[in-house]
Amino acid sequence: MNAPAQASSRAAPPVRVDQAGLFGAPVRVRFSHCDPAGIVYFPRWFDLLNGVVEDWFGQALGLDYRGFHQTRGIGLGYARAEADFLRPGFWDDRLDVFVRVVRVGGAALDLGLTGFRGDEPVLAARLVIVTTDLSQRCAIPLPEDLRAAAERYRDACHQDPIGET
Repeated sequence: MNAPAQASSRAAPPVRVDQAGLFGAPVRVRFSHCDPAGIVYFPRWFDLLNGVVEDWFGQALGLDYRGFHQTRGIGLGYARAEADFLRPGFWDDRLDVFVRVVRVGGAALDLGLTGFRGDEPVLAARLVIVTTDLSQRCAIPLPEDLRAAAERYRDACHQDPIGET
């Protein structure tokens, strides 16, 4: 007797055309991101994605990422980080990574990031940033300027909310 078919819990791969209107950052895969086979070593993806988030803060939100940490004493740490590696990334790849605001919460900013090599999806990631008071080492509400900028971005991009990946 055959076991019943189970529905896949994995979402459909992202499509490049669905990224229209979102902030996109070019990412070049360097030798230092790869294992000896020239394939991106999985934890290095998160370093690359954090670089995209830093660029998104400055270029799309108009906020100084570094200033949150060094001037304002506000940490922008990750409470959750996950990724589906849809295809391998290779040394010298030129990728485009797009940022979507999934949810603006009380102390958290939930982002979806998708990376493409041309039209080919390479990765789909979810990063949840939690704002913290660096001196007290505890979560704090999203600063109003960050909340307002993230909501403006979300609304300007006409983003449809997406579910869990």
